[in-house]
Amino acid sequence: MTKKTVNTSVEEHQNDVTARRAKGEFVRGVSGFRNALAETGFEPEPGRYHLFVAFNCPWCHRVTLARNILGLQDSISLNVVFPSRTNDDDPVAPNLWEFNPSRIASLTGMRLVECTLDTATGKEYRLIKEIYAAEGASEGSVPVLYDKKTKRIVNNESAEIIRMLNEHATALKSTIDVDRPDLYPKEAAVRKDIDALNTIIYTAINNGAYKAGFSTDQAIYAQAFEIYFDTLAKLESRLASDGRPFLTGGKFTEADLRLFPTLYRHDPVYYVRMKLNAARIVNYPYLWRWLCRVYAMWGVAQSNSLDHCKQGYFGRSWNNVIPIGPRYPMSYPEAYKHPELIEQGFVDD
Repeated sequence: MTKKTVNTSVEEHQNDVTARRAKGEFVRGVSGFRNALAETGFEPEPGRYHLFVAFNCPWCHRVTLARNILGLQDSISLNVVFPSRTNDDDPVAPNLWEFNPSRIASLTGMRLVECTLDTATGKEYRLIKEIYAAEGASEGSVPVLYDKKTKRIVNNESAEIIRMLNEHATALKSTIDVDRPDLYPKEAAVRKDIDALNTIIYTAINNGAYKAGFSTDQAIYAQAFEIYFDTLAKLESRLASDGRPFLTGGKFTEADLRLFPTLYRHDPVYYVRMKLNAARIVNYPYLWRWLCRVYAMWGVAQSNSLDHCKQGYFGRSWNNVIPIGPRYPMSYPEAYKHPELIEQGFVDD
């Protein structure tokens, strides 16, 4: 039998997964719905598709970024679950994504205004898991690209969703937008560069943060820690080599989009929660300016919420107490509006 080739920029290989998890390694599972737009009846058209997301989830952040940067907010509707999953006393099960806009966030003592009910299925489901169950599937992950016309899940692999949104952005919109960026340009050399960066960013940074933060073996954590910061140093050098504004040169591409959610979370969340405390992004001058540059792009700031990130990540920690800071050099995400913090001496010697 032919062995499936794993695209390491999209998913982690599942070799010996049971033994690896038993040893203490975090191993990310594989998404089960992999349909493509313009195939199997899922024709790209305005107003037909919907996204179910969690704002604390970096994989969801990819698709909300793509939706906003490509100007698809009016074409693809959106529902947002509460960042903390169901509790032990839930009538169905604990640790499930739920639509619950009335739930109070322990971080703020208030409702999170971004949270919604399910408005796409026509069933007003409470749980993401119920959307999968309607298809006979046992999964319960986000993001989900959903077809409101056929009431079916199209895809739940973020890497594929962002590629499809970019490829079909014109068909998905009701208006023509000649100024939208192309996240995956057709030039072969640029695509080769993006593909290589995607693999490095996924394995070392995106998934690497989880390898460090959620693995329970010291040696596995240490290895992920070193690879993560070695890769940050290489990306810093890449930006510094010629002062390029983005990873592949002068234009924002899919590689930048895939790096942003992790670096956006690093200083205020991952530095503590994922035990990635060797340095902050503000300690890398070129990466910090890059982070601020992306944050300033149209639609990026609205694509996520650090309140959701803090509630979601620290709400799953052993005592459920959520750190209030950091406040130095200033509160986040306000700090992302200040690339000049580097020049003002807020970098550790």
